[in-house]
Formats: sequence, C-alpha cells, structure tokens
Amino acid sequence: MRILFVCTGNICRSPTAEGVFRALAEQGGLKVHVDSAGTHDYHVGAPPDRRSAAHAKRRGYDLSALRARQLSAADFESFDLLVAMDRGHLEIMQRLSPAQHRGKLRLFRDFAGLKDADVPDPYYGVADGFEEVLDMVEAASRGLIEQLRDPVRNYLLRVST
Repeated sequence: MRILFVCTGNICRSPTAEGVFRALAEQGGLKVHVDSAGTHDYHVGAPPDRRSAAHAKRRGYDLSALRARQLSAADFESFDLLVAMDRGHLEIMQRLSPAQHRGKLRLFRDFAGLKDADVPDPYYGVADGFEEVLDMVEAASRGLIEQLRDPVRNYLLRVST
C-alpha cells in the first residue's frame, strides 16, 4: 500500500501525518510506503515548519529528513491512497485527479470516525494548535492502520480506490 498525505505547502500538517503514520505503522509491523506533498509550491525543498518538527519530536516523531514537494500528476497513478488534510485540499485533488483515480482520494479525519472533519492549519496559530494537530493525526493514523489491518475494511478501501 502506498499512501500520500496532502496539505497546502507540505510543511505542517502533511509532513506531520507522514511522520506519525510511518512511525505508528512501523511500530505495528505494517509494511506501507508513506509520503507527503502540498497542493501548492510555496515551500518546495524546505524542511517541515520548525514548530511542527519540535512538537512532533517531543512525542517521539522525527520529521527532520522530510522535505516539501508539490503534488504531481504522477502521484494519482503511483499512490493507492491520497489523503487530504482538509476539505479544501480534497476539492483541489478532485479537480486535478484523472477520473479513474478519484476513488483513491480521502479526507484524513474520516479514518478517526469524524466524517468531513478538517485537520486545521496550525501555521498562523499558537503552539497549542500544533499539539491539537498531533492529537488529530495520531487518532486518524490509528484508525487508518486499523482499517488496513482489517481484511474486510482493507478490501473495501482497495475496491473503492
């Protein structure tokens, strides 16, 4: 399974999701390829926002090797699941995606049982926002891992993509 997490500039939410999901999947012995990207090219080549990295590190997640990149047309073909951090990202991805790959697009917090709920952007907020994002990302990551481990739910996820 190849999973891509997507936010705006790929420096806060999606690299946090990439790092957290990768760590939790590895801890659980789940073999997946994980990456992240931004819908826009604002920060291509930049490391994650220092606040995101610092808050993640306090929880044991290392984001230091990650670098921002922009979502590409090839991503829709090469990933099995493309996960948007908010409804705005999902709308952009739906517009960019070839019709045959639209079934691969999901909203991240749906995996935490919160239909149509966004992971808010902490970039312009206060430090607590980064902690809240981590809480949301951990919950959604656990839900996605649980779904990938469940043969029936995993099959349904793959069939819909």
